[in-house]
Amino acid sequence: MLTLIGRKLIGLVPVIIAVSILTFGFMSLLPGDPAVEIAGTNATPEAIEAQREILGLNDPIPVRYWDWASSALTGDLGRSARTNQPVAESISERLPVTFQIMVVTLSMALMVSIPLGVLVAYKSGTFLDRGVTALSFGLLSIPNFVIALGLMIIFAVELGWFPATGWVKFSENPFMSLRATFLPALALAIGNVAVLTRLLRTDMIATLQEDHVVMARSKGIPTRRILFRHALRPSSFSLMTVIGLQIAALLSGTLIIETIFALPGLGNFLYRAINDRDFVVVQGVVLFFAVLYVFINFTIDILYSFLDPRIRHGQRATA
Repeated sequence: MLTLIGRKLIGLVPVIIAVSILTFGFMSLLPGDPAVEIAGTNATPEAIEAQREILGLNDPIPVRYWDWASSALTGDLGRSARTNQPVAESISERLPVTFQIMVVTLSMALMVSIPLGVLVAYKSGTFLDRGVTALSFGLLSIPNFVIALGLMIIFAVELGWFPATGWVKFSENPFMSLRATFLPALALAIGNVAVLTRLLRTDMIATLQEDHVVMARSKGIPTRRILFRHALRPSSFSLMTVIGLQIAALLSGTLIIETIFALPGLGNFLYRAINDRDFVVVQGVVLFFAVLYVFINFTIDILYSFLDPRIRHGQRATA
């Protein structure tokens, strides 16, 4: 297993290099001059040219990429043009907020979608199955920000059960922190529940028709044990893949949700940097999100080998 992990880590190197090139390239194609944005529209040509020298904008693109990538490799993502704060420091301050929202969102989605997906697969073709299917399609058609606004109006404004905006650190008050997290996480989790439930239902229906499940039934093994021990595990591979993809969707979804609920996370930070045309911050946060997504998919890939030894043995044999 250690050899497998090491080989896959080496394989991540060209992926991360490609991600950094694409991030730098796309940011270089954005309209506007960062030097003008930083110096101000009323700045003199001499001040703008001095700012271009500071940012290295007069260097060739390959030289600029090398300087930026080599600095990023050491953790230096530059400084914000608006606050002069290091981008890496800003990310580390705001990452716990976004991470907490993502963890609570996935926890909510899995706690609902796994038992619900197993149940509707077992009750396939019944009124319950058709009802859950119709509800899932309905939830998928509603954007996250619409759900967020609806939840805010109902549970924050009308009922007053949860705060509409604001944030409390988990280390200061865990209960108040989770209370502030609930509505944003629920807004993101509702769509995920619909996706994961439908996916698990489809895989479980196919698994329940396989020989080993039929054999377990013939032995008189209780239905609950068959569903959650014999059928759920082989049906979870597609679920894990989609969870990895959903994490990427959560990273982009937090940009809107954190802005709506005024949360000091990375999504809101990126949104403000885009509005302020703070190119250094946007470039650093986008690179961080991209590399994080690469490592999330790497983790999912390794989990496959733990869930199914055949994958591990097959990769070993191929090597």
